[in-house]
Amino acid sequence: MRIIIFGAALLAAGLAGFMAMNLSAPAPEPVQATVAPAPQIALDEVLIATTTLTTGRQLDGQLRWQEWPSAAVGPGFITKASRPEAIEEFKDSIVRSTIAEGEPIRSAKLLGADQSFMSSILPSGKRAVATEIAEDTSAGGFILPDDYVDVIMTTRGLSGGALVTETILENIRVLAIDQTIREDEEGRLVQVGRTATLELTPKQAEIMTAAQQIADRMTLALRSIQDVNTSGGGRDAEYLLNGTSNAVTIIKSGTISTVNR
Repeated sequence: MRIIIFGAALLAAGLAGFMAMNLSAPAPEPVQATVAPAPQIALDEVLIATTTLTTGRQLDGQLRWQEWPSAAVGPGFITKASRPEAIEEFKDSIVRSTIAEGEPIRSAKLLGADQSFMSSILPSGKRAVATEIAEDTSAGGFILPDDYVDVIMTTRGLSGGALVTETILENIRVLAIDQTIREDEEGRLVQVGRTATLELTPKQAEIMTAAQQIADRMTLALRSIQDVNTSGGGRDAEYLLNGTSNAVTIIKSGTISTVNR
């Protein structure tokens, strides 16, 4: 029994010594994580618009230089390194197509002060033809540039008879209303002009010119944006060019009337 008690005491003493040694051992030093420095991004200064510039607006200080990642500088961007005097160079230039606030400036979207705005926005193969309008013949003044319209011609029948109304051109883009290019930045509608300039093909220009000679009234009918076909196409009254008529005269019970075929 004495031997068993002596062995238990030795075992307890050994365990106590082992625990004491672990408690007195110094704590391991913390491992410090090494953070790699962020890569340096090469920057250029790019010319941008300080506000939204609508088509037809004249520049007068609405540009500034903005730092831009060099890798993201696209073709056509204007950098300070290549054209340091660009802000002064573009003064009085005309905006050819809308430039959003903060968008980099491209020379292709601007026109020199001595360049013609209308001829520059007119697509190749198209003609700009003007027609007189009034508030009651232009959808109450709600027709604006880049809208699409149908052109309606109204004439009187034989001997001043019934009115004959016909759509002579369809799906026609409006280029301008008088000298106004589009609504202003605050969304206010422009005043109703007296002349609308339309984008036509050469054949449509001839039809429009012929119609203006014989029409008592020309009306523009605004098309819904869902009915617009920007690729063109639509009914054209080509009979106006060969001298034939698209109307039929009906005599009934001594009464003469004219209707479209």
